[in-house]
Amino acid sequence: MRSPSIRGRLAVLTLPLLVALLATLAPAAPARATTETTAETAMAAYVDAFWDPDEQYFTTYSDGRPRGGVGPENGTYSDFWWEARLWEVVMDAWESTGDPEYRAMVDQVFDGFVAHYPDFGSDFNDDVNWWAMGAARAYEITGDERYLETSQQLFARIWADRDETYGGGIWWRHSVQDQKNVATNAPAALTAVRLARHTGDEAYLDRAVELFTWVDEALVDDDGHVHDHWEGEDTLVRWDFTYNFGTYISAATALYEETGDQTYLDKALLAAVWVTTRLTNGGTFRDEGIGDGGGFKSLLVRALVDLVQRHGQEQYLEQLQDNATQAWNHRRSDGLMGPDWSAPTSSGPLQSLAASSGLTAVLLVPPDGVRGVLAESGVYEAENASVVGIDLEATSPGWTGRGYLAGWGQDGEQVTFHVNVARAGRHTVTLRYAGDDGDATRMVMLNSRVWDVSVDFPETGGWDRWTTQEISLPLSKGHNSIQIRLDEASDNLAHLNLDRIELTRP
Repeated sequence: MRSPSIRGRLAVLTLPLLVALLATLAPAAPARATTETTAETAMAAYVDAFWDPDEQYFTTYSDGRPRGGVGPENGTYSDFWWEARLWEVVMDAWESTGDPEYRAMVDQVFDGFVAHYPDFGSDFNDDVNWWAMGAARAYEITGDERYLETSQQLFARIWADRDETYGGGIWWRHSVQDQKNVATNAPAALTAVRLARHTGDEAYLDRAVELFTWVDEALVDDDGHVHDHWEGEDTLVRWDFTYNFGTYISAATALYEETGDQTYLDKALLAAVWVTTRLTNGGTFRDEGIGDGGGFKSLLVRALVDLVQRHGQEQYLEQLQDNATQAWNHRRSDGLMGPDWSAPTSSGPLQSLAASSGLTAVLLVPPDGVRGVLAESGVYEAENASVVGIDLEATSPGWTGRGYLAGWGQDGEQVTFHVNVARAGRHTVTLRYAGDDGDATRMVMLNSRVWDVSVDFPETGGWDRWTTQEISLPLSKGHNSIQIRLDEASDNLAHLNLDRIELTRP
């Protein structure tokens, strides 16, 4: 999969805005908490929208349009690595619902893919490993030997691209060896653990330990912060993606299960704390857009559910239930969920990978069955919101989360917070900021309408001197969008750093 490339990066950074702008057009389904029947209902809606039983393949878009060159038939059917992720969603559905239709579909997805890619031909080692990893799981739940053989063959192929550059690890690509990342190596470690378990061959376990150790030492900070990749002359690229945390956590917990070494579980828990507190808004996992980013959260959800159900880490259950409920509450009338779980799913064509992450949540997370409209925590980090034109920075001390929005001095630059409240009424919105470029003013929009207040931000006397300003907004029950933007008509266009907003009801 190509998330670290320019294509993937742009999808993550720019497409959430498009989703946010279209969200208000979507017909929403009634809000209610997830229940015992949610998984069956959600999976049925997904299959109806994306599954082609004749081709035995998932389509890229819900209306069958092509994506353009990525995937069979000019992208009418999903991308190489997308289909591997959707294969695991089918496995989730079978294990969650027990419906024999989904057991049959496990084989059908594999057969449909092999019909188009008989040699699993891809230059990207992470793409190849998604199928190796899925095949190892498919063997575990079906006992079909062809899946075990496939997993072994594919793992051997990518292992051949391991060397000592950057201290170890497998290259992202086979032909152009210019990057080593989490997306290739952490999932490969998980695949190797599964192969060791299924074959009894200790060499696989040795390789799993080696790959995980490299990821842990090369790409993970002591506090559990997982970075994306190394490239060039020892350049560490510090992108934050939920799937990197998910695959790292999954590899660590699998090694803990296989070896009994508590150190692995401790590392998994450090990463879990980091991602559940810093890659969220109001407690809901951040929107990572469509394209490749649309499928990232499913890998995190799967890892956290495993921590809860297999390792007794109940502290993550409520947040998982809240996220599943939030995704389900924001489904549209056809039952499909979009990539931003905090906002109503947009109308129009929806990508299968983007729709799969919310589906994974309602398939795997035990239902809460209690609440309807769900209020979020009230704390929304600006760097995790939908941003246009403003840079993320983490250099001036005193920020919260994983940084702040920096500069913010050009016309049209803006940030949109999707917030959810349990009761309608006036709420105090507290904005935490710093400024050392003069007094600044920003325009406020509430639910896509210009509001009758702007926010004045007096200069704080230093970029590391953080303070707050308050405004009062009448919020509707459920979802609201709060947009803060720079308007060239304002008299105060000074640069501004915004850390977060916090909602309280008087």
